[in-house]
Amino acid sequence: MPQIATLVRDSRALAALAVPLALTQLAQVALTTTDTVMMGLLGTEALAAGGLALVIFNQLRTMGVGLVTSVGNQVAAAAARAEKADRNDAEKGEDEVRALVRAAMAVATLAGVAGAILMILIGQAATLLGQDAAVADRAQGMLLALAPGLVPCLWFQAIRQFTVGMRRPQALLRITLASVAVNAALNWVFIHGTFGLPVLGLTGIGVATSGVYLLSFLALHLSARRDARLAPLMSLDFWRADAPTVRRLLGLGTPIAATYGSEAGFFFVTALFAGSFGAAALAAHTAVNQLIYIVFQVAVGLSHAASINVSRELALGDLPAARRIKNTALACGAVATTLVGILYLAAPHLVLRPYFDAAVEADQQGLRIATGLLAIVAVLQFFDCAQNIGVGLLRGLDDTRSGFRITLIGYWAVGLPACWILAYPLGGDTRGLWLGLLIGLATTAVLLLRRYGTALNARAATAPATAEAGT
Repeated sequence: MPQIATLVRDSRALAALAVPLALTQLAQVALTTTDTVMMGLLGTEALAAGGLALVIFNQLRTMGVGLVTSVGNQVAAAAARAEKADRNDAEKGEDEVRALVRAAMAVATLAGVAGAILMILIGQAATLLGQDAAVADRAQGMLLALAPGLVPCLWFQAIRQFTVGMRRPQALLRITLASVAVNAALNWVFIHGTFGLPVLGLTGIGVATSGVYLLSFLALHLSARRDARLAPLMSLDFWRADAPTVRRLLGLGTPIAATYGSEAGFFFVTALFAGSFGAAALAAHTAVNQLIYIVFQVAVGLSHAASINVSRELALGDLPAARRIKNTALACGAVATTLVGILYLAAPHLVLRPYFDAAVEADQQGLRIATGLLAIVAVLQFFDCAQNIGVGLLRGLDDTRSGFRITLIGYWAVGLPACWILAYPLGGDTRGLWLGLLIGLATTAVLLLRRYGTALNARAATAPATAEAGT
């Protein structure tokens, strides 16, 4: 019973940060969900092309986000040290936070410009990657519209990590919810050429999304400026960022970006595999992948909250609390994924209804393929959640390199060969592809969580007195 009471107490503490983050993530994914639904309204070919464009965009966006993700951990640790320091040391801690924000904005700017260029180049090469020529052509137009939105998207993420590290993420949810409504309205306007604007079709979705990213950044910046605790620490003049802090963030962020990129790249390659089975298979893959992406946001919230709490507990010298965070996060993740998995199995047509219309003949093949994938997805999403939590836990230890090495093994050395073997020689359809995804994610999750336990044991062995501080 004492263990259950401890789990409940720790779950509440984790939820205080994880719930607003998870809700923010869910609201953010509503942006791409809205985009995907509106692509479906334009037809199966538009859904396939838009899905391909979003996969490419998300690949580069995710890697850019990885470069600034460690900012939250660094800010949390600096703030925790400042809490137990005297006035002079507290002021040094605040200076450190300002330097981190400035450096994060510099890194976000560089990553956004480089990513936008790469996005356009990859789109131009889509046909060389085995994609249908008509699908690739429509995807290129959407990528051109999405590219300008990458810089403000990453600026938003840099400020977001600052607010999370300061444990004041509340404004994120309000802003993101508002952005969902704005995105839906702008999608409609640009797709159909409302108010005398040109009819842009699929490309209009990219224009709307880029505009929403810019508006979201401006809103978060203004919100932080109004916060008495955050405003004195805001420093967005990234051209004044000091080189040592930038190098420090890049040293921590590059392995995170590589880890995120490894995962996103894994899903990107599997999308190419799915595309080789035809437009209906790619449309089904896009729809099911979007469902996974929605649930994944709960894992992201848990991962970020667990990561920030680990950084904080280690700065305060409480190793036992850092050890318990893993079990608490995994238990919360298991509950969430189980509930969603039951919904997939009980009402498959309900969850797929936003993407396919069973009464439309052109949608029936895609719906049939997607329905067959949901049983696999119900199991896969737990391991997807667990591996994301594992990455966050290691980030809390400032061990960002191990996560990258492990994802290389889990995704590419195990998962990708399994996808190919089960999809082509043994399966011949997308079910084998998703079974391979499940194997890769499960392998990655086990290795990451094992590494976290080993790293904590090593710290306890070298600092036994500190490890007992929280007991």
